[in-house]
Amino acid sequence: MEDRAELDSILPYLPLLIGSSRRLLWPSKVVEALEAMSKGPDHSQVNSGQVLSIAISDMRASLSLRDPLAPFSPQGYSLFFDELLTAADSTKWFAEVIPPLANLLLRLPSLLDFHYQNMQAYGYGLRILGPQQPGMVLLSQELIGALLACSLFCLFPVSNRGVKHLPTINFDQLFVSLYESYSEKQENKVRCIVHYFQRICSQMPTGFVSFERKLLSLENHPSQSSASYPNADFWTKSTLSLCPFQVYSSGLIEDHSTGALEVDFANKYLGGGALHRGCVQEEIRFMISPELIAGMLFLPSMADNEAIEIVGAERFSDYTGYAFSFRFSGDYVDKRSVDFLGRRKTRIVAIDALCSPRMNQYKLKYLLRETNKAFCGFLDQSNYSQYKRHFQDNGLSAGQLHQDNKHDGDISRNEVLLNEAPSTSNETNEGGSRMEVVRKSDEKGGQFMDPENFIGIATGNWGCGAFGGDPELKTIIQWLAASQALRPFISYYTFGLDALQSLAQVSQWILLHKWNVGDLWNMLIEYSSQKSKGETNLGFFAWLLPSLPHCEAADPAN
Repeated sequence: MEDRAELDSILPYLPLLIGSSRRLLWPSKVVEALEAMSKGPDHSQVNSGQVLSIAISDMRASLSLRDPLAPFSPQGYSLFFDELLTAADSTKWFAEVIPPLANLLLRLPSLLDFHYQNMQAYGYGLRILGPQQPGMVLLSQELIGALLACSLFCLFPVSNRGVKHLPTINFDQLFVSLYESYSEKQENKVRCIVHYFQRICSQMPTGFVSFERKLLSLENHPSQSSASYPNADFWTKSTLSLCPFQVYSSGLIEDHSTGALEVDFANKYLGGGALHRGCVQEEIRFMISPELIAGMLFLPSMADNEAIEIVGAERFSDYTGYAFSFRFSGDYVDKRSVDFLGRRKTRIVAIDALCSPRMNQYKLKYLLRETNKAFCGFLDQSNYSQYKRHFQDNGLSAGQLHQDNKHDGDISRNEVLLNEAPSTSNETNEGGSRMEVVRKSDEKGGQFMDPENFIGIATGNWGCGAFGGDPELKTIIQWLAASQALRPFISYYTFGLDALQSLAQVSQWILLHKWNVGDLWNMLIEYSSQKSKGETNLGFFAWLLPSLPHCEAADPAN
């Protein structure tokens, strides 16, 4: 194996050794255990959850893993595989799934070697994508399957993960949570994971999944290839038109029928409580598309100027319900087409909202934080140079693009770059107008954006619910961010939330009056100022449109 800085960064977090020839390998005792399991339960005697947990402990001992498994994890494995599964399903699991999973684990070293041979030249190799380090990791679905098998067998070392702000990756806590406080939703989370392994063992998928850390740069360098973190003046002065806004009172973000970047209402630690007791929007998404869990291996927590975008994760499970009513409801066949990298055209962006912000959410500092967080997630960083070239072709010089911002403590190199809208007539501001704007921009300024890849935003009540955000505030923040990021539309799923009953009416009124990003931002700031001072008890929608029914907004302090 050639010298690889990428491998060196991830190696302390893998259960593998590195040989004298720089080849990855398992310790010999682990190889013996996996080879025995690969021959089936008659040979290995791994035929129950209880015996599986013993095999897991033995392999961990062979790896000299210092941290013990979470208490009661053996009981959790035994509970699920020996009691909650039917006898027939349990027999099938140990006869038809455990052996191919053992074989897959035996191939993990060679899968990683092959991965680095093919990805090193592109900079997409598996590595720790650390804080303030934009970059991408591209993994085959087969390699992801092997990594998740390590999670199932709890083989990843965890002693140094907390220091690097890396989330949980082994599955012991998932099974502990099942045992310690049994609930049907926790059982059904495990059923989704088990179903995923059944699927890949019957037919291994052949595509790829990419994991990208995105950021808005906190430094102002003219040569940098990513956008800068905007200040309030940036938003105040933006003249970009607002993108079309579609409201859905029913339906799910992941079922959106047209191409869209789907928002993950994320924890700053990717996956949130997916491998613990959590079972709301982010955790459910990780259960029905378990390949997302692989990102938890190498992506530390997000800062305020960061987001994580994942493209290509296949969906394996169907489900019903939410939180305590969540239930696995069977197999799901993902029919999304694939792109030139072999990734399914499923695009997910993880952005973490403020948790329990209460009245702070109406302060400028926090409004700016939330808007920039969404903007970071929604901006297509991979096409940033095209954005830059587009605005240059529309009359902005390089000097203008990189001018220093004079406001104390504020960074806004991007202010001019993304502040000027393409020239449009009134007609192009309505309906599906943004695509027409882009096509005209292509004719004028060259290849700005391929219409096939011009992807909108599918989202919902981000930062609300358990996080305690104001739903009306959060809808506007996401609309501003999507519009500034030049997204062609935003599709908003209200999940029937009463507070958003008038959302369609409000968004239509705003579009009819042809407000731009700056106009809407300034109204949001004015409202928030009054809200902070106790000068209004109305929600933003009723404050903006007095003709709406006057209902007092929920008190964020409660």
